[in-house]
This record gives sequence, C-alpha cells and structure tokens, in this order.
Amino acid sequence: MRTALLQSSGRPGSVVENLKVLDEAAGRAAAAGAGLLVTSEMFLTGYAIGDDIARLAEPADGDAADAVAETAARHGLAVAYAYPERAGDAVFNSVQLVCADGTRLANYRKTHLFGRFEHDHFTPGDRPVVQAELNGLTVGLLICYDVEFPENARAHALAGTDLLLVPTALMHPFPFVAESVVPVRAFENQMYVAYVNRVGREGEFEFVGLSTLAGPDGIARARAGRAEELVLADADPVFLAASRENNPYLEDRRPGLHGSLV
Repeated sequence: MRTALLQSSGRPGSVVENLKVLDEAAGRAAAAGAGLLVTSEMFLTGYAIGDDIARLAEPADGDAADAVAETAARHGLAVAYAYPERAGDAVFNSVQLVCADGTRLANYRKTHLFGRFEHDHFTPGDRPVVQAELNGLTVGLLICYDVEFPENARAHALAGTDLLLVPTALMHPFPFVAESVVPVRAFENQMYVAYVNRVGREGEFEFVGLSTLAGPDGIARARAGRAEELVLADADPVFLAASRENNPYLEDRRPGLHGSLV
C-alpha cells in the first residue's frame, strides 16, 4: 500500500486552516497513487498551543472528524490524523484512522506522555494496542514517545501489526530517534513503521522533521528532510512476508525468561 507521510506543522491554533492543508495534501497523495495519508502529532490543532489544546479538543466523532471523513471520501484514500480528543472532562493526545469511504476505523490515545508539557495538558490512554484492517494490511497506531518504548512496538508485533503508524512531534536534540530508533523498531519487530513528524519552531520546541517509512529490513523506504514535505513509499505485504520468513526474532523469543520486566 502506497503510504504518504505529511511532514507538516500545519497552522498551529487553526483547525480550519489545518483541514485545508490536509485536504490539499490528500489530493496530491491520491494523485500519486497513495492509499493512506498520515499526519504528524496534534496536526489538527497544533502542538505547542497551551490552553488552546483544551479549547480546541473535540470528541472522536466531532465536527473535525466529519470534515476529515469527507476529505478521505472525496479523494478516495484512508487518512490517519492526530488531534486532541475530548472525552468528558479528559483530553487525550489521539490519532484516528478513517478509511477511504469516510468510515472511522480506529482511535488511539497516547499511553506514554512526554515531559511536563504533555502531563499538564493530557490524560494518558490505557489501551496499548489499537489496530484496524486496511487494504490487506493490519495497521496499528502509536504516537511519538510511545514507539521509544520497545515493549509497545513488540506488543504490536505479537498482535500481528504489519504497518505501524506513528504521528510524532520529535524535537531537538533527539533526531537519532527518527534516524536510528525507528528503523531498528521496524527490523526487530518485522513490520513497517511510518513515523511522521512536525517541522520548525513552535513555542518552546524546535521540531526536526526527518519523517520516515522504515521497512522490516531496517531500511528507510522514504526519508523527509527538515522542511515541510509530502513523501511517499510502499508498504509491501509480499516483501513483509518474505522478510518474516527469513527473520526468526519473534519465533525465537523466550518470554518465560522475561518475567522480571513486569
């Protein structure tokens, strides 16, 4: 499945403008043959927007969700978009996957919050593995810091995830996560990982770009630079099956030795 990574910080503070950016990117991605478009973390509203996070947060079935569903259906491709989710009094850092006919397939709430900023503005989620079937692949969802914990990616591997989508807000001075950690996660878990970052300075943060789609061989199929960019690469189920056949990591595990981890 051709996958498009929208490396962009959008227009922080404006859901309306970010929906326009998303729609334009979806048109370009669909024209290039993509079946899926993935955004960066908190794309719908902006990341470093302080108390506006709570003000702009919407439920998973809110007006913004309807607008994204219309975009997906109009362009005929699935969209994974990241946003602040309102659920009662709680606000979650979330990503929602919408299929090409506009149906909402899956919604994931970030389980591992990074730094004081996120702990001040979000409630952590409690479902470690969220998946959906899309175009013959099992697609899993994580957000940013989540993928830096090897247990999270391994849980997805054991649950059968083929393509792991990771909207992110990776900031300076941590570019090694995009350059090294993400390809290793793909290799050690025998999956594709689509890691989609923000770019530029926003509030106190400087986002480093470097979005990538890494394959199960640990090689980046696409790698963005440090500017706003739409990059595309394929998640190939045939190559994935062959790679899993030749790599015995998951079969050779001895989980009985790892009780001390929990």
